[in-house]
Amino acid sequence: MTREEIEKKIAELKSDYVRIQADLEKATYVGSNTSRGEEVLTAIETELRQLRQLLRTMESSADSIGKRKF
Repeated sequence: MTREEIEKKIAELKSDYVRIQADLEKATYVGSNTSRGEEVLTAIETELRQLRQLLRTMESSADSIGKRKF
C-alpha cells in the first residue's frame, strides 16, 4: 500500500466508526442488542492502529533513507 492509500483507508475507517457509533447510540436508546456493533468498532480500532503503525514505519524508513550519505 502507498501512503496515500493508507491515509484514504484511515479516513474511510474513521467515517465508518462514527456512523456505527451513532447507530449504537440509537440501538442503546431503544434497548436493542449492541454486541455486534461493539465488535465491529473494536475491529475498526484494531485496523486503525495497524494502519497508523504502518504509516509510522513508512515514515521512519523514509527518514532513514533521507539521512544516508551518498
